[in-house]
Amino acid sequence: MATKRASSVHEDPTIINLLEKMPSHVRQSFNEEQLAHLRNALVGRKWQHHALDMRGTVPWFNYRYYYVVIAGKNKRQLSRTEKQVSSFMMAAFVTVLLTLSTLFGLLLLYLLKSALGINLFEDFSLGIWGWFRS
Repeated sequence: MATKRASSVHEDPTIINLLEKMPSHVRQSFNEEQLAHLRNALVGRKWQHHALDMRGTVPWFNYRYYYVVIAGKNKRQLSRTEKQVSSFMMAAFVTVLLTLSTLFGLLLLYLLKSALGINLFEDFSLGIWGWFRS
């Protein structure tokens, strides 16, 4: 079985593209070992795939600004502080969700009561039924 000869790092398309962007005096200052490490750093990087990954640029007068919006499941191990903040945020979210659900349920019950013509207190109305009907 024949072994494949390792090609020169100077023939690598990643290195060629990188060196083309540099001035010639900087380009010539790299040795073979340095270029090999640069290639490993550039090619070896494994980018995560995100559920939401939006990238682009926006022109503004004479400049172009870039934006990056990424979101996805956090696969890192959380520190103790991050776990505490996460627990607090979850509790706050559940509290807000329950409060809004309760208020919406009460509104529906009030509208149903008003639609059926039931008056709990004589000569008193919150005005929601009149607003809803108009």
